[in-house]
Amino acid sequence: MTIQRVVTLDAVRIGDVGTVGGKNASLGEMITKLASAGVLVPGGFATTADAYREFLSTSGLDARIRLRLDDLDTNDVIGLAAAGREIRRWVIETPLSEGLVTDLTSAWETMEAATDGDLAVAVRSSATAEDLPEASFAGQQETFLNVRGLDALFEAVHRVFASLYNDRAISYRVHHGFEHHEVALSAGIQKMVRSASSGVAFTIDTESGFSDAVFITSIYGLGELIVQGEVNPDEFYVYKPAIGAGRPALLSKTIGAKQREMLYADDGVRTQEVDSARRRRFSLSDEDVTALAAQAVAIEQHYGQPMDIEWAKDADDGLIYIVQARPETVQSRSGRVLERFRIKATVEALVTGRSVGQRVGQGRVRVVRSPAEMHTVEEGDVLVADMTDPDWEPIMKRASAIVTNRGGRTCHAAIIARELEIPAVVGSGNATDVLESGTDVTVSCAEGDTGFVYPGLVDYDVQRIELDSMPPIDTKIMMNVASPDRAFSFARLPNAGVGLARVEFVINNVIGIHPKALIDYEDLPTELRTEIDSRIAGYPDPQTFFVEKLREGVATIAAAFHPKPVIVRMSDFKSNEYAHLVGGDRYEPTEENPMIGFRGAARYTDPSFAESFALECRALRMVREDMGLENVKLMIPFVRTLDEARGVIEVLEQHGIERGVHGLELIMMCELPSNAVLAEQFLDYFDGFSIGSNDLTQLTLGLDRDSGLVAKAFNERDPAVLALMDMAIKACQKSGKYIGICGQGPSDHPGLARWLMDRNIESMSLNPDTVLEMWLFLANEVPA
Repeated sequence: MTIQRVVTLDAVRIGDVGTVGGKNASLGEMITKLASAGVLVPGGFATTADAYREFLSTSGLDARIRLRLDDLDTNDVIGLAAAGREIRRWVIETPLSEGLVTDLTSAWETMEAATDGDLAVAVRSSATAEDLPEASFAGQQETFLNVRGLDALFEAVHRVFASLYNDRAISYRVHHGFEHHEVALSAGIQKMVRSASSGVAFTIDTESGFSDAVFITSIYGLGELIVQGEVNPDEFYVYKPAIGAGRPALLSKTIGAKQREMLYADDGVRTQEVDSARRRRFSLSDEDVTALAAQAVAIEQHYGQPMDIEWAKDADDGLIYIVQARPETVQSRSGRVLERFRIKATVEALVTGRSVGQRVGQGRVRVVRSPAEMHTVEEGDVLVADMTDPDWEPIMKRASAIVTNRGGRTCHAAIIARELEIPAVVGSGNATDVLESGTDVTVSCAEGDTGFVYPGLVDYDVQRIELDSMPPIDTKIMMNVASPDRAFSFARLPNAGVGLARVEFVINNVIGIHPKALIDYEDLPTELRTEIDSRIAGYPDPQTFFVEKLREGVATIAAAFHPKPVIVRMSDFKSNEYAHLVGGDRYEPTEENPMIGFRGAARYTDPSFAESFALECRALRMVREDMGLENVKLMIPFVRTLDEARGVIEVLEQHGIERGVHGLELIMMCELPSNAVLAEQFLDYFDGFSIGSNDLTQLTLGLDRDSGLVAKAFNERDPAVLALMDMAIKACQKSGKYIGICGQGPSDHPGLARWLMDRNIESMSLNPDTVLEMWLFLANEVPA
């Protein structure tokens, strides 16, 4: 029988997994089916599973390997390492078959003849059970880069064959029920991309499962360092519907440290430090990010499922190439039961880093400084290491959590933590120095993009939510969302949209600089400019930084909940809060009681704040008009008088923001007694009210809610406060306009929530951690 030992990639399709493995079959599928959609894939050839089996059987290796692996205990790390080492030595010592050498030579010479200059290739493994939806063999076998010449090719193929018996690959097959002899290996030989930058793209958010975003990581040079976790990459989110509509689609970007890069060398590859100037720039332009995301979406649409994609930008032609694509195997399997973890105590963290897994784990710390110490990890330990690689996988499954010094959210430790459904804090920088073996810690990845390692066993709880089984209630439950980095996760909760998105959260926590300081940048002292420079890295100028970061924050929340309404409250900082921003003390007055001072609408209409407000308006217009996120409604806070209401409307129109244009609705915070007393007149200028129960209570009862001396008198359920709420509700209902509430009251007091529902309030915007309990209470399914 004639054996086909080598095939060109353009001759295989996705149905040829049994012949060339999942990775190579996918490459062939994309080359032949997706070129017309703009997907660029370097060509090449692959050895077949038959060639691999011939190699094992004619030498008698297959029988020896079966015998060696029979009854192997993969929990015995030392025994596993010994078996793998011995089998790999057998494979390397066994010559490639004559037929395979001949066919590889022919394929190489054909590819070389079609290449300008010296031919360099990447040689990657592709297992025949690889990249099926129920398994991810990513990174378990070897990859060899910048392979030049036939002798180097033969050596790389030989080593790829041996890598099927790496410790992690043996352990994974046992753990997932794959018989060793049923898995074969194909070596994929693909023309190298001379990477200026490279990375990974997921067509689904890897943490929340949000399906309308492409998540991209990027570093300088070749991409191996990003998977190995040796560098902290740049990160980008791109909004899929905007790509399809031809609109600006970049939701957000975060600059990474990008400490090192891997480059071509005469004898393979080398690594070097990245200079500080390049580290302060993004490794991929906005245009390239969008172009890459468009390729990723085309691949996802072709396969009909979320994809995990590796890419590289060629330094010679400037084009972005896809070098691997496989099904995403974690979030795409998530069902309709949502688990939410919540830390119940306030504790100072020992270590922080990038959060992976949206879970909480606890256990004893086990610091592992080298593979030789891996056997010390016991069931339930918190594994702490500088970084991990696939050789660590046999012991990673023992861990209750993982903490690393290096790596981003697509590094090896992050990928495996998601597979194992345990939390991981990656890129902490100092975990191995700070954490001590034998001490108890709590690892929390349930608090947004930042992961925390707390001392001791901190109390936490877990909610399990059947997302399809929420009972009907007589009002809409919306959410108060401050942090954009939690928006994708919050959007999975039952909701009718966002009743309060706080612009000041983005200004305070993401931007961190007073807008006037950014406007006056050139006139600032050198020391202050230096601090600002460190914060605006990656952006062309200070004002663009403010506008773009604010746009990113609002757009992320709007996209997460689209097409549901997202009510964005424009900035409501008080003077003492603005003063705490970088440079803020140069611009803010000292007020005796900032709570009732220079805030809200009064700022928007004041000449001293005009340039700052213009930046805010630019950002919000970009979200609605450029990106097409017209589900955003704008809300104006702290409007004291009818004159202020008129003035705000005029200022907004000067900045191109006008009620009714592009479907824009303007909502007013009803949070002063004057708003309720003159509700019908205020509603002449706005499309509805959202009751701010915090300020309404303090101003009705004449107390400062920041003062501990009178805090006990603060009560949103006081009859006077309820009377004003009732007036506002009735006025909106009479006018046929929106009425909701976004204050703290209904989140804290079930009785108040019931009172509001009984008055047919249109919506209640609650803190996310109270949504489920309050929903079930209003449906009479749980007691108050």
